[in-house]
Amino acid sequence: MTHMLKIASAQLNPTVGALEANIAKAREAFARAKADGADILVLPEQFIIGYPAEDLVLKPAAVQDCRTLAKEFAKLTTDGPAVIFNLPWMDDGHLYNAALFMRDGKITDVRKKHHLPNYGVFDEARIFTRGPLPEPVEFKGIKIGLPICEDLWQEGVASHLADHGAEILISPNGSPWRRTAHVERTQALGAKVHNEGLPLIYVNQIGGQDELVFDGSSWSMAADGTIVQALKSFVEDYDIATWEKTQGGWQCRAAKLEDQLTGDEAEWRAMCLGLGDYVNKNGFKQIILGLSGGVDSAAVASIAVDALGPDRVWCVMLPYEYTSSDSLEDAKTCADALGCKYDIIPIAPAVEGFTQMLSGHFEGMEPSTAEENLQSRARAVTLMALSNKFGPMLVTTGNKSEMAVGYATLYGDMCGGYNPLKDVYKTEVFRLVRWRNKHTPDDLLGAAHPCPERIITKPPSAELRPDQKDSDSLPPYPVLDDILMGLIEHEEAVEEIIERGHDPKVVSRIQNLLYINEYKRRQAPPGVKIGSKNFGRDRRYPITNRYRDHVPQKS
Repeated sequence: MTHMLKIASAQLNPTVGALEANIAKAREAFARAKADGADILVLPEQFIIGYPAEDLVLKPAAVQDCRTLAKEFAKLTTDGPAVIFNLPWMDDGHLYNAALFMRDGKITDVRKKHHLPNYGVFDEARIFTRGPLPEPVEFKGIKIGLPICEDLWQEGVASHLADHGAEILISPNGSPWRRTAHVERTQALGAKVHNEGLPLIYVNQIGGQDELVFDGSSWSMAADGTIVQALKSFVEDYDIATWEKTQGGWQCRAAKLEDQLTGDEAEWRAMCLGLGDYVNKNGFKQIILGLSGGVDSAAVASIAVDALGPDRVWCVMLPYEYTSSDSLEDAKTCADALGCKYDIIPIAPAVEGFTQMLSGHFEGMEPSTAEENLQSRARAVTLMALSNKFGPMLVTTGNKSEMAVGYATLYGDMCGGYNPLKDVYKTEVFRLVRWRNKHTPDDLLGAAHPCPERIITKPPSAELRPDQKDSDSLPPYPVLDDILMGLIEHEEAVEEIIERGHDPKVVSRIQNLLYINEYKRRQAPPGVKIGSKNFGRDRRYPITNRYRDHVPQKS
């Protein structure tokens, strides 16, 4: 039995379905681990096909290709480290989420995921078959447990492995980021470590996949719950940890300890990574967006430049007669600060053309949102024409507060291929932009202080009619967002929200707006998941829905 183990953690960014490219990344990690004298290389969950691959794993050809490539990869281990390799695995007509243990040039052990998450963004129970409680794998006289992601979060697997002699746990993960992720992981998984008295090596993937972002933030924990290894957040990373078996169990003797990100920086980086990977993995060379002079579009432009660089971001100001001189100046100042391409295309000819075309039908009627929305849709048509002609993907800029209550125009400002602010409330947009103005992380591509102060301090306005302010139609954003967070994030009863001091009529109105605008949200582009209840994957309400929570009447 060996008393020393060198375990290499490869925190990598796969592209779903890019099997050959993902294997190439794995080969690079293997070569590095071999050069470092590692005993074991650990890759993230489902790395060869990317996670989550959703129904792609139900395609037999894709599963077979993964198996073929895995067998070929295993040959590398003839004269190199063992590898923990995770993939969709067909066995006796059943599809499993499986961890393979590769050594001596072949696959020697298969361990199948026991707990299949079926909540929030996960639906593995529909795709995979539940595996049996896994036995430890014996390697160089050491019994190693291989719980796969959810197996650590639920009861049963860790204790079963401990009962069957496991000395150390190594867990491949595909754990999506959300703002509570770091605390949840260290608390929940730390409890398993403490209860079973086994050290844990936790290896998580990084990267954006549609609406999900994976932060990496891989770490290792000693048997007493102390974090003894930490990899970086939101970037690919690698580390090799040296473990020694002592009378008190396995102890980590050497590993790096990076600062792992939380708070505003983590949220900003999540939006950058989500947008950047969506653009890059889908083959777009550039993005385009409407830069209005407001805080939302300024935030999105800043995120885009941070993620892609100024040369790949095209901002277009689309003024009409209600666009203020301040907005024109602020948009230009923002674009100059970002260093990106900037153009001005007035939309008056389009709006006036639509107005004239509809004049016979609108004759004798007072102006309404119909005329206002013509402006928004004229902007969308213009941006989409530029997108079609020159190839950049249109990025939309609406925040979660607007999406929640329908303060957005379908086929207008909702038009686009991706939205980094989709899960960010308006008050959070202000907070995050202020954070970004004060901080310029070295590995982001944007400049210092990208958002002019006046954009942050002036009253928000869609500028679709004279002297319009958001507060004409909505409660102040701190009030609105507190109500929405109660209704959406916490599923609070209306009565609980009113008890915090909110006007019952306002709460009732916001609840109704939230429900009746579900149809708009179903047609919205994808966007980065930030909180616990993003629209679409986490929160799935029916479009046709007559339920309303009871609003107590004053006695």
